[in-house]
Amino acid sequence: MEWVLAETLLSQSRDPRVLLGALCRGEASAERVETLCFLLQRLEDEEAHRGGGGAGALPEAAREVAAGYLVPLLRGLRGRPADAAALAAGRLLPALGQCGGAVLRAVWGGLVAAGAPSGPGHVGPQLLVLSALAERLLPEPGADRGPGAGEEDPDARRCWRFWRTVQAGLAQAQDALTRKRARYLLQRAVEVSAELGAHCTCGPQEGNGPSLFWWSVKKKDELLKFWENYILIMETLEGNQIHVIKPVLPKLNSLFEYAVSEENGCWLVHPSWHMCIYKRMFESENKILTKEGVIHFLELYETKILPFSPEFSEFIIGPLMDALSESSLYIRSPGQLLGSGSPLGLKLQKFLVTYVSLLPEEIKSSFLLKFIQKMTSRHWCAIPILFLSKALANVPRCKALGIEGLLALRDVLQCTMTTHQILLRGAAQGYLLQTAMNLVDVEKVSLSDVSTFLMSLRQEESLGRGTSLWTELCDWLCVNESCFRRASACSSIGLPETSSLNAYVKNLVEEYIKSPAWEREDCFMPDWFEAKLVAMMVLLAVDVEGMKTQYSEKRRTQNVFRIFLDPLLESLTKLGTNAYMPLLRTDRCLQLLLKLLHTCLLRGSSAQDDEVFTLLQSFLMSPTESISEFILRRLTMNELSSVSDLDRCHLYLMVLTELINIHLKVGWKRGNPIWRVISPLQNASIRHLQEMDSGQEPTLAQQIQRVVSMAALAMVCEAVDQTPELQLDCPDAGPTERFLSSLPLNHTLQKPRTEEQSRCVHPRGHFFEESSASQGWGKIVAQYIHDQWVCLSFLLRKYHTLIPVSEGDVPEPVLPAVQRPVRTLQSALGALTVLPSDRVLPVFHCMKVLVPKLLTSSESLCVESFDMAWKIISALSNTQLIFWSNLKAFVQFVFDTKVLTIAAKIKGQAYFKIKEIMYKMIEMSAVKTGVFNTLISYCCKSWIVSASDVFQVSLSSAKRYSELVLEACIFGTVFRRDQSTKREDHYVRICAVKFLCLLHGSNVSHKLFMEDLAIKLLDKDDLVSKCRTRHYVNSQQHRLKNRIWQTLLVLFPSFDQNFLNRIIDKIFQAGFINTQASIKYFIEWIIILILHKFPQFLLKFWDCFSYGEENLKTSICTFLSVLSHLDIITQNIPEKKPVLKQALIIALQQCFHPNFSVRLYALVALKKIWSMCKTLHVEEFDALTSVIESSLNQVENMPGTGNAKKNWQRIQEHFFFATFHPVQDYCLETIFYILPRLSGLVEDEWIAIGKFTRFTDIPSDAGFQWYLSPTHLCELKPGDWAQQDVGSHSGEADSQSEWTDVQKKIIPWKNNAPDLDLELVFQDRVAKLGKSISRLIVVASLIDKPTNVGGLCRTCEVFGASALVVGSLQCVTDKQFQGLSVSAEQWLPLVEVKPPQLIDFLQQKKAEGYTVIGVEQTAKSVDLSQYSFPERSLLLLGNEREGIPANLIQQLDVCVEIPQQGIIRSLNVHVSGALLIWEYTRQQLLRHGDTES
Repeated sequence: MEWVLAETLLSQSRDPRVLLGALCRGEASAERVETLCFLLQRLEDEEAHRGGGGAGALPEAAREVAAGYLVPLLRGLRGRPADAAALAAGRLLPALGQCGGAVLRAVWGGLVAAGAPSGPGHVGPQLLVLSALAERLLPEPGADRGPGAGEEDPDARRCWRFWRTVQAGLAQAQDALTRKRARYLLQRAVEVSAELGAHCTCGPQEGNGPSLFWWSVKKKDELLKFWENYILIMETLEGNQIHVIKPVLPKLNSLFEYAVSEENGCWLVHPSWHMCIYKRMFESENKILTKEGVIHFLELYETKILPFSPEFSEFIIGPLMDALSESSLYIRSPGQLLGSGSPLGLKLQKFLVTYVSLLPEEIKSSFLLKFIQKMTSRHWCAIPILFLSKALANVPRCKALGIEGLLALRDVLQCTMTTHQILLRGAAQGYLLQTAMNLVDVEKVSLSDVSTFLMSLRQEESLGRGTSLWTELCDWLCVNESCFRRASACSSIGLPETSSLNAYVKNLVEEYIKSPAWEREDCFMPDWFEAKLVAMMVLLAVDVEGMKTQYSEKRRTQNVFRIFLDPLLESLTKLGTNAYMPLLRTDRCLQLLLKLLHTCLLRGSSAQDDEVFTLLQSFLMSPTESISEFILRRLTMNELSSVSDLDRCHLYLMVLTELINIHLKVGWKRGNPIWRVISPLQNASIRHLQEMDSGQEPTLAQQIQRVVSMAALAMVCEAVDQTPELQLDCPDAGPTERFLSSLPLNHTLQKPRTEEQSRCVHPRGHFFEESSASQGWGKIVAQYIHDQWVCLSFLLRKYHTLIPVSEGDVPEPVLPAVQRPVRTLQSALGALTVLPSDRVLPVFHCMKVLVPKLLTSSESLCVESFDMAWKIISALSNTQLIFWSNLKAFVQFVFDTKVLTIAAKIKGQAYFKIKEIMYKMIEMSAVKTGVFNTLISYCCKSWIVSASDVFQVSLSSAKRYSELVLEACIFGTVFRRDQSTKREDHYVRICAVKFLCLLHGSNVSHKLFMEDLAIKLLDKDDLVSKCRTRHYVNSQQHRLKNRIWQTLLVLFPSFDQNFLNRIIDKIFQAGFINTQASIKYFIEWIIILILHKFPQFLLKFWDCFSYGEENLKTSICTFLSVLSHLDIITQNIPEKKPVLKQALIIALQQCFHPNFSVRLYALVALKKIWSMCKTLHVEEFDALTSVIESSLNQVENMPGTGNAKKNWQRIQEHFFFATFHPVQDYCLETIFYILPRLSGLVEDEWIAIGKFTRFTDIPSDAGFQWYLSPTHLCELKPGDWAQQDVGSHSGEADSQSEWTDVQKKIIPWKNNAPDLDLELVFQDRVAKLGKSISRLIVVASLIDKPTNVGGLCRTCEVFGASALVVGSLQCVTDKQFQGLSVSAEQWLPLVEVKPPQLIDFLQQKKAEGYTVIGVEQTAKSVDLSQYSFPERSLLLLGNEREGIPANLIQQLDVCVEIPQQGIIRSLNVHVSGALLIWEYTRQQLLRHGDTES
């Protein structure tokens, strides 16, 4: 159709301008572009036929089309139809290019014009255009470039926009096709430059840096090598497979060597090219590749010093920091010790320190500022922020940051880290403060700026007084005190800046105490921010002063502190007498007082050790009376009348509590000001509460006063509960107790009406505040009910002896809430339904007292309370601030010893509900660390309380809940192979083990408890052994069994002969189970200890060697290991000869076992037994002396260096046989740390003995053996010998009867015919089948999928391969294999070679003359079409995902790759193998002149 249209236009006119102009009008479409191509072709043909040399009308018309139609089309290519875009780039551009250089210059000029579109979205279309124009935009030596060709034709190599587009395609393009176009353009430009051989330079966009691209004849070889390696790396990165990319990474180092001049140390090649490689790695979907790229970049400055480049700095702040935001990059390397830190984090720290130290001084400030600002530009995860902060903190001190940098650091603290986990956030805060102290130029910031920054740090998380960080900050302030900038303006709180710290703080306090004249008096309490700031700066200044003065001059520190506090103390002294002091001022004074007391507390030491805190207490003694009188007046004289006054009530009560604590520390005296205030406060509060039932509708002020009165009573109750000295009444129930006990529980305060509020408005009038005050009334009521239950919990604890078992026992109760417990507990359930979760603690405390009293008579009510309380706890699991306190209170009342005892005794609903909650808590602890810790710690502590009288009773109830101790003994890290997060949950097991260590077998109840636990542990072991889950090394099943046997070893000393008679069969049976080495060591150890202590069990032990062959072949090594410690076993046997005789017979029998490993263990046992026989001079064995000793001598003096000799040496040096002493080494350190470490157990299963001693919730038993005995076991390192009944690779579950490192020298394919060459076996079998003999061996051991192996089997049989080597012959039974092979395995020799044995196999085949050929894309691979196969060829195929491993690539003689034309970079492994097998067959057929295919 397009051709017809073009012919029609030609028939109307022959003028190129007219024809092309007509087509260029209108919307672009594929048809219009195609018609233009046809028309241009016809016009060119006519021009050539007329013999035009380019001077005709066509070139000019084509130039006009290019400038007026094509360039606008291409510049907006992204928004055009896809078919028009493709045709414009692929067809129309080359067609116009034939019309001369003017056309190309017009197109090129339009593309690189300043207004041309840019950005990632336009990179693809631009490269599409450039690749279509490549042959015309790049000079072509010796080629005729058409009419008008000349020196002025465009050369894209000289244009920086061309190279920036190519770089954007290499680094930013999301699709492989765009990246391939960019590589093509780069490679074409390099080839053109090499062919032309002329000098060429392209300047950068701006500045005087190195050229984006340049060429020199003198440097031709170096440049070719550089760009060859560069393109190879970029092509390799397309594979996205780390095992392919890693061998190429060293070439990246060589790129830097080429790119930097050795003479003057400047860049020869623009560093942006290197950044493209790293950016490509950083944006890879393969996180392992991303990590490799980041680590490689961070290691650049370890071996070389690179010249400064702005591109480098921009790359660090941009793509590198974006890559560093991925938390998974910081995971520890496999085998790295816990607590050793992230390797990437350490490299980041070293890199940043080195890079910043090398930056020019004029650049350093701007780089660090941009680096910190980048940390505020997104929401970072906690781990990256932590390591970035740590790296910044280690940058050497320099004056790099001013006020802008300090503000950026504050933004990181305030914005980025608000949702981070507390410990990580606290650590990052510390590092950022160190960054500020190291990098801020103090002459550019004021003390006000510093104090505002310090307020961004949370005292409870990082900057606590007494911490090393606080001391470091004081040192910094002390050194720089006189250097801070003096501000010209006033600070935010209105005080002029001063350079002296003391003067600044003095002014700060004075201005704070003054009420600002411009701030009107209203009913809202001031914000706490200023109080926190002033308190922190006061204490910092005092501590700085303390550093400056000598010990003898401590009086000066006291004077300075007094000067700071004088304005505050003066105001506090006037509180009780000056009734006209502004409310705002009183609030601010009390806030500052509280913050001073809270901030002053030292971390990790008592207040008595702190001179500053002692001074503060002494200063506050004088104004105590004034403060207490002021608080009494405010709380009792109806002065608190609005909702906002409740905040003031909270402030007053906190201050009163702190004053009580101060007087207690100084020394409580009856009649002191605080004591005189308590009684009036209590009486006035009761009077206000009694006025509630007046019958009138309450006003807002009245209701607020009632809330205040209840809060005051709650504070008094809590204070009296903690401080008996405050007790005012006699021990018997007084009027206060009777009143509190008679209050209606869960009483809801009536919400006052707004009309009434308006009548009671303050004369100055704040109607809006009063009318909106009741909007949060539910919160006020909740606080009122909470305070009511606080008072009630105090009463219940004080008068718990008056609580009756049933309510009928007290006809007229004096204390109704105490003496009617059923109603009180019902009210408690009602309170749980109305109170918010953060207000239920006092209700739980009441339940703790009530439930033990009512569990027998009102069990269903108690069960309901358990259930409702658990629902609250489970709903709180994600609320950190209130979860733990509520959980602790919940555990204390549900798992109270009395409750557990009564529930176990009646064994009703409560017993099973407690068990249900117990298992739910254990389940919750799998995702929330610490839940089980709380439960087991409380239970164990309650069971060991008062050992003299209640211990036996408590433990007898504990026996009913032994499942709790059982679960604690096997609790630990939740390990899943699909989860990288691992948590250290050792303290649950530590608590349980320390509890068990306190039990003694001489106590009957202890003994029964431990025996019951041991039986349950053995049952659990049997259950785990029978489950069908794969028991790979360090799996969850492996860890569970390991913990079970560790606990059994702890319990062993309490086992007597009668109990062992019940469990000995189970222990021996465990020895027959196929399991991991660490578990076998524990089983062997406990068997040795049993036989040592009770030799009468030796008869049962000998029977273990008489079991069926099936059992013996997988477990005989376990019992032979026990036999190798016969000297320990026979220590308590007077007549040893019969035992030695039996042991010698068994050892000699096993020395002839067909299994190599069994023979090896038998020899170890024989050596031990024979040495004992010689020591005891047993004459009965004289006849065997020559045979046994010659056999042992032959083993010891085995010739050669083969594996048999190595294995004999290794097993003798192994710790279990050479160093380990089963009796002397019996201690917790060996059980939980040394043996797991030496047996290769994963590190998070090692429990150091220090953790047992640091866990002080459970006392340590002085009689138990904790530490290591005098052997050298703790000094040993894990050896290379291990008992491996299961595959050593993680995740491998196939059983192996032989030991991997023993059988390494035994080549499996020689087992059947040890004296025949492998090839003869193949030829013999092929001859019997009547087939032609081929010399091709195909190795498919690395292939995982049965379908691929089955397809290869069929292909090999069809083309007559001599053998197919597979990883396991079991694959032929797979249905998927059989479906693809269609019985080919019956006609083709199959050989089994496991992947670990491939290196030996390949080396043997090389020795036999085979050429080992790998099917893989590598830097030196040969094209299949150009490779000639030798007759003896061995074809090695790679894994489906990973290809051929790097260690096997080194064994190859040659790598062959299949030429490809498409985008996808790899074929299916079966298809690849089939192509090479056919090519081998084709070449051999041609070589032998065989006409049959």
